[in-house]
Amino acid sequence: MLVVGASLAGLRTAQALRERGHTGALTLVGDEPHPPYDRPPLSKRVLTTPGHPPDVELPLPRGLEARWQLGQAAVRLDPAAKTVTLADGTRLSYDGLVIATGSAARAWPATEPSPPAGVLTLRSREDARELRAALAVGRRLVVVGAGFLGGEIAAAARERGLDTTLVEAATQPLRRAVGAIAGAYIAALHREAGIDLRTGTTVEGFLNGADGRLTGVRLSDGTPVRADTAVLALGGTPSTSWLAGSGLAHDGGVHCDPYLRVLRTDGSVVPDVVAAGDVARVPQPLADGRRLALGHWTDAVEQAATAAAALLAGQHPSEPFTAVPSFWSDLHGARIRSVGLPAVADETRVVEHDLAGRRLEISYHRAGRLVGALTIGRTKRLASYRAALREGLVTEGTAGSSSPR
Repeated sequence: MLVVGASLAGLRTAQALRERGHTGALTLVGDEPHPPYDRPPLSKRVLTTPGHPPDVELPLPRGLEARWQLGQAAVRLDPAAKTVTLADGTRLSYDGLVIATGSAARAWPATEPSPPAGVLTLRSREDARELRAALAVGRRLVVVGAGFLGGEIAAAARERGLDTTLVEAATQPLRRAVGAIAGAYIAALHREAGIDLRTGTTVEGFLNGADGRLTGVRLSDGTPVRADTAVLALGGTPSTSWLAGSGLAHDGGVHCDPYLRVLRTDGSVVPDVVAAGDVARVPQPLADGRRLALGHWTDAVEQAATAAAALLAGQHPSEPFTAVPSFWSDLHGARIRSVGLPAVADETRVVEHDLAGRRLEISYHRAGRLVGALTIGRTKRLASYRAALREGLVTEGTAGSSSPR
C-alpha cells in the first residue's frame, strides 16, 4: 500500500490499514522532511507559548512498520500503470493508493505585484516558527482574512501584545461559514480584545521601504495601514497539481464517492485508489449530496477508517462515510464549537446570546431541517445536536418546538 501525504490524514489511514489487517508493505510519502505533526497548534500554542515552542509531532502508532519517503513531493500519478513518481524521479508502484496530500496556503494572486519581505503565510512548521519570531512586542501586524486561521493568528498576536489589524472582505468574520449572527458575535470578541477589525474591505497592495521590507498595506478604500508583518490567511487550495493528466476528477479537491473511492472525470471509480483529509471532496447528505472539501481536522481523522476499509474491500465496500462534520476554534478565551454544516442553512435560530458571559447557542436549518449547530461556552449542548444530525430524525416540527440540549 502507498500513502501519498504524511500528515494527519495519511498517518491515520495508514494506521487504520494495519488495524484492519493489512500485513503487507506500507509506504508513506511526504513533501516535508519532518515526521507527521499536528497543524492546529501552529496558529495557537506555537505562537503564544513562552520560551521554547511546544512539540507538535504526532505520536507514531505501534506496529505501523512503514517505510517513509520524506522530503519528496509526488509529481505524477499513472493509474493505469499503478505508479506514483516523486520529484527526484523515483517511481513507486502500488496495489492500493491513498491520496492524502492535504492543501496549501492560498498565495497572493499571481496577477498582482509580488509581496515584499515580511508578508507571510501559515501552513507548515517552518511558517509557524517564522511568524512566531515576527510577533515581537512593539511590532505591528496585519492579518488578511478573518476566517478560522486568520482569527486565531490575530488573537495570538493580541495575546502577545501586538498592534493588530484584521482585514476581512465580508461584512462579518466567518459569515460564509457560520452566518451573520455568529459572525457579528465573533467580530465583537475581536474588537473587545483590541483588534482593529476592518470588514467590507480588502488589501489591494503592499507598501515597502527602501530596504524592500513591508511597511504597510493599502486597503481597497485607499486607506493605508502601517505594518511590520502581514499574514495572508486567504484559505487553502487542495494539493492536486500532481494529478494533472491522471484522468482523476480533482477540481477543488479529489472527487470521491461515499466510500471515499476516487472518481475519474467521467464519474467512474478508479480501482484501488481512495482519498482522505483536506484534499478529498466527499458527498455531504446535509448539503443535498454535494461534494465538499471541508478542510477540518476532524475530517482527516474520521475519514481514515472509511478510506482504509474501502481500499481493503476492493470492488465491494460496505462502510460509507457518515460522520457528522465538526470544527472548533478558540478566540480570546471563547471556545467556539460547531457540528453539521451551518454554511448550507437558510435559517438560523438563536437559543442563547450572551456576549458578556461568553455564551452563544445557534441552531441552523435548511428547509426546516436541522443541518448544524454552533456554541460558545456551551460545548456540552452539542452532543444532542450531533445525535440528531446523525440520526436524521429532526423535522421542522420537533426542531421548532424545542432545541436539542
